[in-house]
Amino acid sequence: MCYDDNARPPLPARATGKAHGEDIVLTAADGNHFAAYFARPEAPAKGQVIIYPDVRGLHQFYKELALRFAEIGLPALALDYFGRTAGVASRQEGFECMPHIQQMQLKTFFLDVRAALDYLREQGNKGEATFPVGFCIGGAFSFLSGTQQAFELAGVISFYGGLPKVFPEAGAMLDQVENITCPVLGLFGSADQNIPIGTVRTLETRLNARGLENHIIVYEGAPHGFFDQLASEYAAISADAWKQIQNFIAAHH
Repeated sequence: MCYDDNARPPLPARATGKAHGEDIVLTAADGNHFAAYFARPEAPAKGQVIIYPDVRGLHQFYKELALRFAEIGLPALALDYFGRTAGVASRQEGFECMPHIQQMQLKTFFLDVRAALDYLREQGNKGEATFPVGFCIGGAFSFLSGTQQAFELAGVISFYGGLPKVFPEAGAMLDQVENITCPVLGLFGSADQNIPIGTVRTLETRLNARGLENHIIVYEGAPHGFFDQLASEYAAISADAWKQIQNFIAAHH
């Protein structure tokens, strides 16, 4: 996982608004119930985000991240992955995520995403551009969501998105890059031991070969999970990551 229970998302520079967040339970088309957290801004801006957590699912870091987005005017919904196998209980530290990750299927994951997108678009800024923001395995899910034209995404944002095979039926993540149909923002660290720089550059090369707009940023010396208030030595990098996200959304809403 990227974050323990003490981790907190960095504050964006322009977080001047108020926001309200609440725990909710959503229902997918096949009847699956899954947990989510929705944060609503007091003064909506342009755009909205759906947040894909790390391998542990929906825990406090991502609820607070949703609030940070809402404080800059962007309605945000963070979803949990494990409703089918672990119910809607809390994902506190100590939750054994791997048995549930191993049971995930791409088809049913997309059903949950559809339900989350529908709720976000009904409760947030209806008709506004929508962007997934994913972390670690959620970063890979963000790339995969960009292959689904039916989701009508304006762009995809991935923090240290893992690029090996995630779902057996999807094949290698790098091969799925060929099917992404919207602009990409990828944020990586050069000291990330989970994602070799060569793999990141292959991602960038393949996106460029297709002529797909992309911004692949590698922060020198940054490790996996650098986007964390507690990682004060990477505060400037986290501040730039927020800037990149806000600029990317502003350019594509």
